[in-house]
Amino acid sequence: MTRAAGPALLLDDPPVAALLALLNPPGEETRIVGGALRNALLGLPVADIDFATTLPPPQTMRRAAAAGWQAVPTGIEHGTVTLVHAGRAFEVTTLRADIDTDGRRATVRFGRDFREDAARRDFTINALSMGPDGVLHDYFGGRDDLAAARVRFIGDPDQRIREDYLRALRLLRFSAAYGGGRLDAEGFAAVLRNRAGLARLSRERVRQELLKLLAAPHAGAVLAAAEAEGLIAELIGTATDPARFARAVALAAETGVTLGAIARLAALCGGAAGNWQARLRLSNAEIATLRAFGTALAAPDGAPRLLAYRHGAQAAEALVLRVATGRDGADGLAERLVEAAQPAPRFRITGADLLAAGLAPGPEIGRMLAEIEAGWIAAGLPDSLPAQRALLEARLAAG
Repeated sequence: MTRAAGPALLLDDPPVAALLALLNPPGEETRIVGGALRNALLGLPVADIDFATTLPPPQTMRRAAAAGWQAVPTGIEHGTVTLVHAGRAFEVTTLRADIDTDGRRATVRFGRDFREDAARRDFTINALSMGPDGVLHDYFGGRDDLAAARVRFIGDPDQRIREDYLRALRLLRFSAAYGGGRLDAEGFAAVLRNRAGLARLSRERVRQELLKLLAAPHAGAVLAAAEAEGLIAELIGTATDPARFARAVALAAETGVTLGAIARLAALCGGAAGNWQARLRLSNAEIATLRAFGTALAAPDGAPRLLAYRHGAQAAEALVLRVATGRDGADGLAERLVEAAQPAPRFRITGADLLAAGLAPGPEIGRMLAEIEAGWIAAGLPDSLPAQRALLEARLAAG
């Protein structure tokens, strides 16, 4: 066992040190586990810090409450409680072993063996643990795998996947995030052998994992490898274009544009309406955004000010998508992006203006507004009210 300087720095966090002191009474043991240690070793930001303990959940909750912590039984049937103190929340899970699983949910028993608990995790890089002494426990070579940018299952990949089919998607995401975009051959072969099991996953879990995959730094390479086997299109129910996705992500990086999750999804799948969007459990707002990107991709004119008018804060993303798909050329893109990022022009003429000019209420109001708006767009979207009123008056004079 070796003391790991990066992970050991987590012990300098007062709430972490206090929690470890609280949950390490004589005869019991509690350690930091999982992703916090992985990221600390890599020098990456640490978001959530999770703990594993030999204490049964009721004892964890009693000790926490006695010390003034709030204890919330967030997943107590699986041994997990959330401890809250000074605005910080930490998940603490009693050591476990799976008794039975259907690929979505597991029946577990509580245990006291950290190695046995680590053996039931998915990847070697997620099976690290560290107690208050700062000693890093690495039972399966996870530290070496991190150094080699290698993501591999613990033990038999087929067994790991059949315990929870979401692990097939997690192999893709973790390979894109920590594996440099390279898929472990043995693990990916197991994913393909067990691909039918993905249909048993809830669409919410698939959505969450897919959007995290799209945001990973080497998603393009992983998506290309997976879609070469038809895996992604089969998963979400629509055709995908990993090459277009890679172009969009690369172009965004070159130009300093941040592509959000839905813009990345539009780059991969396009924005056309379809049942797959509901199947992926996208929210109504996300579906509307995705379709707006589809409209931007289909529009004949990609002028930056027009994109700003149509798409507001997402105009720069829409422009990147248009260039990535070949809808627009790349010449002068930096300048066009600056223009697209300016405050959107406002069309100030309303139905009330037409009523004030003497038009009767009815469908004609909407038709005339659309004509005036089209003329305003053709005139270069002038933002001043006098310029827009001149267009209104010219249209009224035309009869």
